[in-house]
Amino acid sequence: MKRHLTFIVLSLIAFGFFNSSVAEEKRSLTVEDIVKWNRITERKITDDGNYISLISEPWKGTTKALLIDRNGNSIYSVDSAKSASFTPAGDFYIVHRAGKKMESLIFYNISKGSSERVDSIAKYRLMPEWGSWIVWSSNDSTLVSENLSKSSRLEFGKVNEWIPAEKALKILASNDDNIFLINPLENSNTSIAEVKKAKGLVISKDGNNYAWLSSGEVTIYSETSGIRKIKGGEGNLTEGWRVPDNSKLNFSDDGKKLYFGTAPAERKRDTTAVDGDWPGVQVWHWRESVQFTAQVVEKEREKKRTFLAVYDIPSSVLTQLSTPDITRVITANKGNCDWVLSLSDKRYSLEEMWTGRSKFDVHITNVIMDRSVHIASGVNGNPQFSPKGKWVYWYSYPDSSWYVWSVASMEGRYITKPSVLPVFDEENDVPDWSSSYGLAGWNEDESFVYLYDKFDIWRVDPLGKAEPQMITRNGRERGLTYRIERTDSEVDFIQEREDLLLSLFDNKTKESGYALLRMGYKKEPVLLTKGPFSYSGLLKAKKRGDLIFSKENFENFPDIYLTDLTFKKEKKLTNINPQQSEFLWGKAELVSWTSLDGIRLEGVVYKPADFDPTKRYPLIVNFYDKNSSTLHSYRTPEAHRSTVDYHMYNSNGYVIFNPDIVYRDGYPGESAFNCIMPGITSLIEQGWVDEKAIGAQGHSWGGYQVAYLATRTSLFSAIESGAPVVNMFSAYGGIRWGTGLNRSFQYEHQQSRIGATPWESHQRYIENSPLFTMDKVTTPILIMHNDQDGHVPWYQGIEYFVALKRLQKPVWLLNYSGEVHWPQKIQNKMDFQRRMMQFFNHYLRGKEAPKWMKEGVSAIDLEYELGY
Repeated sequence: MKRHLTFIVLSLIAFGFFNSSVAEEKRSLTVEDIVKWNRITERKITDDGNYISLISEPWKGTTKALLIDRNGNSIYSVDSAKSASFTPAGDFYIVHRAGKKMESLIFYNISKGSSERVDSIAKYRLMPEWGSWIVWSSNDSTLVSENLSKSSRLEFGKVNEWIPAEKALKILASNDDNIFLINPLENSNTSIAEVKKAKGLVISKDGNNYAWLSSGEVTIYSETSGIRKIKGGEGNLTEGWRVPDNSKLNFSDDGKKLYFGTAPAERKRDTTAVDGDWPGVQVWHWRESVQFTAQVVEKEREKKRTFLAVYDIPSSVLTQLSTPDITRVITANKGNCDWVLSLSDKRYSLEEMWTGRSKFDVHITNVIMDRSVHIASGVNGNPQFSPKGKWVYWYSYPDSSWYVWSVASMEGRYITKPSVLPVFDEENDVPDWSSSYGLAGWNEDESFVYLYDKFDIWRVDPLGKAEPQMITRNGRERGLTYRIERTDSEVDFIQEREDLLLSLFDNKTKESGYALLRMGYKKEPVLLTKGPFSYSGLLKAKKRGDLIFSKENFENFPDIYLTDLTFKKEKKLTNINPQQSEFLWGKAELVSWTSLDGIRLEGVVYKPADFDPTKRYPLIVNFYDKNSSTLHSYRTPEAHRSTVDYHMYNSNGYVIFNPDIVYRDGYPGESAFNCIMPGITSLIEQGWVDEKAIGAQGHSWGGYQVAYLATRTSLFSAIESGAPVVNMFSAYGGIRWGTGLNRSFQYEHQQSRIGATPWESHQRYIENSPLFTMDKVTTPILIMHNDQDGHVPWYQGIEYFVALKRLQKPVWLLNYSGEVHWPQKIQNKMDFQRRMMQFFNHYLRGKEAPKWMKEGVSAIDLEYELGY
């Protein structure tokens, strides 16, 4: 009998029916668990594809640099890493480490498996164009260069500043008395000039031209034309201006132009205007083009503002490019081009306060001839140069079309029409012009520009001689969104002589993948891979066809995979969060329903592990505009600053519902109600939702919407509303204190979607403001609003709390003092997550309320206890 029992036990163990289910019983996530979750914050691959580097960073804990081979084998790791890089040949792995007391560099010789650490690092630069070189200075200002492959290290004494030439073995450096040029290969040090307190050193990429700033003067040293000194106000520079100490010097990519900043003469306070102390007054004027509060936010930056000037070395021409009347100057072809673009919104800045968008007068200037040409006035768009500077282009919002202007012919034209090529956002639901789907890029000679519509990619002739060509052919037909993947970061144009690698997104299934479009664009894209995942982080090894990328869905962390350009074989290289196997894990499902307005909608339901449709589950509704496209996103566990953690709530037996919302201008609150409520009803009808345990949670715009829902329905048993607007009248006239901007544009044209002023649509502001129907609220409310919120003035949260308190309805307000629109400190985010779960657990699962909910915690008590 004993032998028989032994056989049964051994058989059960062998088949996994005994021991494993007990020993490996999965558990629920806690706040302490989710802050230990790792993210991959940096990834790199060697040019030969043999080694991969990544930075793994937990929300709370130690960051690590990890070196792995192409099979996923761990080679080397360093804790407290800030960044990591390879030398061009892939022979050395270099990690920048930030310890508690000092910063270090780790040099790991991959072939030998040996490492060296250099401490007390103040600054360093890897020099890939030089080979396996690195340059650094230590905390005592000693400058060092090393050729790692030859173990050749040289010291060059103490320096104040240093900068290496990107493509030449030269380092420009200064000490207290001299500017000197270092050649690390020859171990030479050549004095260039005797200068005291020089700063802002720059050197051209080829190492032939240098510049620095000293005593309000720019000095340019050229190996072909000698020394040129420039002071403010000379030549074509603005008279009476100066070159300030904070001026930034930059050479063009070819080294032939030096760009630098000038500024008006320093101002002095009027000591005769006021006797005695200077008053602390602000004077706000109704015709000020910039709101005074915005002026205060920008004051210190504006005091240091410089205006761009350029010196052309071959022609010795000096030109002032910008003035206080010019908002922005844009260079072309990495600064090499003789033309610059000037944008000015001065005439329109006052109306920006209520439109929420910029308009520009646009000019183009030749820096050699000092000739300026007017392009357009009142442009509602963002004018840019094509990479080589042959074209100026922008998306014109009022026309829903792309516009180009030829530098050669000095003529412009629209290159798309909404009726032919719908490049505008087809799902726009704010009371404003539709934005574009973006510009993919230009071909090498800039004879064609590539544009996106919702689904496809178009090749468009800016001269208008050829008809626009839909190169992806089947995107709209099949509901696929194609986008070009750039696999070489050093190439800034579309390579028409090579096949194009495309990402794709299936708008019906929410699946993603990659496709290949053969050069010539004569056939449909060839599908490489597609599935119920989200793909990201694509990197290509420069010297072979290897690719690394991340693949994720709700159940799988975006680990790193290796493949080639065929995507036929994928190899998983990492398992960054092995602890996930210890926890209960939910699943994501796409659902659909019809809104009260008759619109077919989609959303995602996140169900707990081992979901049983015969049971009834507590439901939390969490949303923000549209999110169904994130069906296959992982949603990394986190002590979130503003939302419930889906995995933590799933593992604790909650269902999460994230519905899409489509808005109607003037009725944002009602639109949310009409979309969300029938979505909830459709879930209740399936029989597994506990109707007495439904909660809602949202933040900012989501916080407003849940506050509105609380005034329209008694379905919810608990609501957490973060940083909400409850009074659109006072919010319309409020200030976004982070920027100093007024908030009116949000209501007239953007997210708040009223589409009119309070004087034009008085009733809409009332109907959409939860404050005025707060007496109808029957749901317990938890508010989180912080006293330094720069997005939504925190008096909105106070109005909310005071109204409900006056009506003697259950309400709590969490203010993380000193925090902004959401908690940023990890201890505050963890506290928010604990209290929010305690709140929902009490009202949706019947758990005992903690002290902070039952009795409160006084200002004095909070110094001694937290009331959990």
